[in-house]
Formats: sequence, C-alpha cells, structure tokens
Amino acid sequence: MTRWGRLVNSLVCVDALDGPGAAAVEDAFMLVYAEAFAEPPYLKTSADVAANARRFRSQCRKATFRAALAITGDGAPVGIAYGYPLSASTGWWDRLTTPVSDGVRRENGGRTFGLIELAVRAPWRRRGIARRLHDTVLNGASEQRVLLNARPDVPAAQAAYRSWGYRKVGEAHPWDGAALHDVMLLDRGDENGVG
Repeated sequence: MTRWGRLVNSLVCVDALDGPGAAAVEDAFMLVYAEAFAEPPYLKTSADVAANARRFRSQCRKATFRAALAITGDGAPVGIAYGYPLSASTGWWDRLTTPVSDGVRRENGGRTFGLIELAVRAPWRRRGIARRLHDTVLNGASEQRVLLNARPDVPAAQAAYRSWGYRKVGEAHPWDGAALHDVMLLDRGDENGVG
C-alpha cells in the first residue's frame, strides 16, 4: 500500500502547484490518473499510466505549467488538474477531423490554456471537486480561453464542461490510435478583461 492508499472521508483541500511542486508529488497525480482512467470507457492499462507519467514529467518542466491537486485532510489524493498555455506552434489544432478557421486556431503562447487532464476518483465525484480543481488551475490566469479534449461517451464530464461554459468546436483524435474526442473551448475573454 502506498502512502496514498488509506482513504479517509474528511475535508478536501485543493492546492495550486507549479511544475516543480507537481513533480514532487507525481505519485499522487499518477494514482488519481490510474484509478480514474481505468474505468470504462477509458480502460487505461499500466502501460498507459507509465506513458502518461513520462509525459507528465516532461510537461512539469515547462515554465508555464500549472496544476491543482485535491487531497483529504489525511493527505490522500482525490483529484487532479493540469495543463499549460499553448505555444504558437502547438499541434493541438492539427488533430481536428474538420479544420477550424485561422482565427480560432491562432495561438501566441498566451491566448489559450490547454487543460491536459482533469480527474476525480470515484468516491469523491459529484461533490464539486472537479470544478474546484478547474478553477484553481485557472485562478489568476491571463489566458483568454481554455481548450480541452473530452470523450463524447462520458456524459457526466460532458454535462459538467457545458455547465461551466465550454462549447464544442470540433472533433479530434488527440493522438494516434485515440478514440474520437470532442474539442471543447471555454471563452474567458470577458472574465479577464481581455478580448
């Protein structure tokens, strides 16, 4: 049993982390990822979790990386969120099955925050933790919008994203061999006083 193995139903705190802070608690991020994405329709294997851990280590080294970790009072991880602003040369938009206009896909390194992962372990779902993670990772952010990929066959996640203001702008296979995902965009321009 890892130090995160014992689950206690207590108050959940959400902490904002930078890259080095997230890297220091990688095991917590991977525990949540492994458990949340082992479920259908994701069915992530141990090899998938190991590949994600390698990507996570690389992503944590980005100076603009931001993360949030939800933990119980006893330190058990219950949820994660992380990402970074998309660079001008991002390939995210290239994976869409139907291209979007240049005005939508234009990136400059600070226009769009790419939300890479957002997950909550099953016992803590439907308690507002995902929204707290989402808001924590974006707190104080200057990006005008947030971009994420979401499986269309996960109705709870779809409903949450739509209720938070996301809209579908296309569909994509985010990586080779991936299932079709909805590409969803949240416009934060008015919220941040930028257009």
